[in-house]
Amino acid sequence: METIEIHMEPREAGGKQKARRLRREGKLPGIFYGPKAQTIPLEIDTKEFATRVGGLEGSHLIRVRSASPLLADKVALLKEMQFHPVTGRVLHADFYEVDLTEKIQVKIPLHFVGKAEGVVRGGILQPILREIEVECLPMDIPEYINVEVSTLDIGDSLHITDLSVPEGVVPIYETNFTLVTVVPPSIEEAPVVEAPVAAVEGVEAVAAQPGEKEAEGEEEKGKEEKREEKKGSRS
Repeated sequence: METIEIHMEPREAGGKQKARRLRREGKLPGIFYGPKAQTIPLEIDTKEFATRVGGLEGSHLIRVRSASPLLADKVALLKEMQFHPVTGRVLHADFYEVDLTEKIQVKIPLHFVGKAEGVVRGGILQPILREIEVECLPMDIPEYINVEVSTLDIGDSLHITDLSVPEGVVPIYETNFTLVTVVPPSIEEAPVVEAPVAAVEGVEAVAAQPGEKEAEGEEEKGKEEKREEKKGSRS
C-alpha cells in the first residue's frame, strides 16, 4: 500500500481557546497516539492536510515528516476526524500509530461494479453494507474492495463469504451479512374509483330535501281540501 507523507509538529496541549487560535493561523489541531506510543498533541498545516488526506476514501497509511524525534518517520492511520456541524470543515484529527509488522483491523469501503441482470429486467439494486472490517498487515490494506453484481437477478443477493478479497486480507465478521440484493420494482397502486350507483326503478336517486318534503305535503293538503269542497257543493 502506498503511504502518504505529511508534515506534523508537536504543539502545546491546551483548551478550546488555543485550538481556535491555531485554526485562525491556518493550522489543524490533532493528536498522535498508539499502543506503544505516548499521546502527543500536534498541529498540521490545514491546506496540506486537505490536499493530501482530506478527500481520501478508506484507510491510508501516513508517514510523518517532522523536525521532532517524537514524530519523525512514524507511520499512522487517520483514525478519526471531527467536523464543524454547519460548515463541514475539519476541526480536529486523530492519528493512530501502527507497527508495519503487526496485523491490524480496519474498515474498507465496498464498490459495487457491473449492471445486475435483475436491474436490466426492472429490478432495483439495493446495497445493504457500504463497508466491511478486515484484518491484515498495514501495507496490505486495500483502498477498497470491488463487489461484482452483474450476475444478480431479481431476488438474488451476495453475502460476505461471496467476496473476493486480496491475498493477506481476511474479513472479520460473526454473521454472514447480506452485502447487496436486487429487489423487485415497486408498483404504485392505482387509485380506487367508486362505481356509480345504478338507479333502481321506482326509487328516487336523490333523497328529497326537508324543504322539498314540506312543499310536497302542502301541495297534497291543498288537493285534498279542493276535493272536499267539490263534495260539499254536490251535496
